[in-house]
Amino acid sequence: MANYYPIYLNLYHKTCVIIGGGKIAEGKIKSLMENNCSVTIISPNATEQIRAWSKEDKIIWRKRLYRKGDLKGCFLAIAATDITEVNTAVSMEAEREGVLVNVVDHPSLCTYISPSVVKRGSVTIAISTGGTSPALARKLRELLDDSELLDYAELAPLLSKVRAEIKTKGFSIPPNKWQECINKGLIDMVRKGQEKKASDSLIAQLMSKREPQ
Repeated sequence: MANYYPIYLNLYHKTCVIIGGGKIAEGKIKSLMENNCSVTIISPNATEQIRAWSKEDKIIWRKRLYRKGDLKGCFLAIAATDITEVNTAVSMEAEREGVLVNVVDHPSLCTYISPSVVKRGSVTIAISTGGTSPALARKLRELLDDSELLDYAELAPLLSKVRAEIKTKGFSIPPNKWQECINKGLIDMVRKGQEKKASDSLIAQLMSKREPQ
């Protein structure tokens, strides 16, 4: 089995091509659209939702079969068909063109694999088993999705604001100090709408052992 390097991609304004127009392709398209990229689908047929997105000019739908050259100039490609020959051809073209490619359910044809994802606001947790067991990745995703641990994701906006404010003061806060100060008390204050109180409390704790840069 290949070892995969975990990474988050910035797809803003990048061109992404999906081969296939079924339910799996629909799910991939929805995820890509959330990342503000340009999505082109190539398939003679498409689901009702894909057709609707096309009519709304949210995606480009080329109503035909895949052909060599369709990946030229794109950044990322996904093959979501049930035709082995097509999936293989897409993978080979992607390799020639230096395009990142995912062939659904065929890790050996991929240069990247898609993890199971849990999202809470600006916090994203990606789970992968390296292609060995998608079912396990999904199970872990479901368990995390219901976990109270994700309550801490509610603190992301507060922590971002405080981090920026601390930097303007010219101080460096040790990582372990941040960990010590991120607690459920802050979550309670944020949930009660006491963002100013939470911010002041956090800054006071962080600055109690400050280190000048």
